[in-house]
Amino acid sequence: MTISMYSASIPVCIRMLKNLVGILEKGAGHCRENDIDESVMVGARLFPDMFPLARQVQIASDIVAGLEPDAVEDNEKTFDELIERVRNVIAFLDTLEPEQIEGSEDRPITFRLRGADVTMAGQVFLLNFVMPNVYFHITTAYDILRHNGVVLGKPDYLGRF
Repeated sequence: MTISMYSASIPVCIRMLKNLVGILEKGAGHCRENDIDESVMVGARLFPDMFPLARQVQIASDIVAGLEPDAVEDNEKTFDELIERVRNVIAFLDTLEPEQIEGSEDRPITFRLRGADVTMAGQVFLLNFVMPNVYFHITTAYDILRHNGVVLGKPDYLGRF
């Protein structure tokens, strides 16, 4: 069985980003219900040397959209702004057609990683860089909110089938 580049990426990323919107909405609700300044939650980290919630969302959305780290301003300070950012990426992904991505398995992709240019074939890039990063940063956003008392469970992360 083979799976297309489109099927392995776009629907999966859209689903995960929609789940992230739900997770962020629960975070916003938790702040409202418990009279918590949402800037505290948006700036929360799991550990001092890790990125805060806002940056986790920004990185996940940049990677999915295929954006360079400096291509979009990272100035979101509220849940509403983070949710809007993610929804904008979902809207962009919804415009993509399979034929725009198919055949990219062997196309060389060059990107900056820790100050160096790295080149990978499209499929290797998707499976070994893009998807793991999407899952990592969405999981970390989930973990930050859960660690700070937001009632979340596995169904929030996985979504409905």
